[in-house]
Amino acid sequence: MLIALADRKAKAVALHEGLRSAPHRALVLGPVFAQVWRPRPALVHTLSGVLKDCTVPQARSAESPMRDTKAGRPECLACAAGPDLADWRRVATALGQAALPAKKRPDAVDAWVALAAARHGSAVIFTSDPDDIRAYLEVLAPSDVHVVTI
Repeated sequence: MLIALADRKAKAVALHEGLRSAPHRALVLGPVFAQVWRPRPALVHTLSGVLKDCTVPQARSAESPMRDTKAGRPECLACAAGPDLADWRRVATALGQAALPAKKRPDAVDAWVALAAARHGSAVIFTSDPDDIRAYLEVLAPSDVHVVTI
């Protein structure tokens, strides 16, 4: 999704605009951010703007996961609580058991994205690799995570 936003792809931009009204900001996990960020002025400018509407969980300078409401700002427990050993075991299990598409290799970042969505519940993952993400979700077996191809 970040790559599609950086490339100003219409579908990604429209979806991102729609997320601005959601109570919970879109998540950009630190490893995902690191895979996309490069010190190029145009990319830095675009992604800096995008990240104002997102949160990088547990990053000190990131936007809060939850937007203010008339009653104050609620907390997101999934964002506030970092991963524990059980979470990393679930990621490792997903890496070992996922039925990935042919010629694909296990990817810890994709598995962590799938688990972060599962931890949040009622989540949507926007990705250009839907088959990879779905393979990890099949192992993790959340009841309400959806995948949208960008």
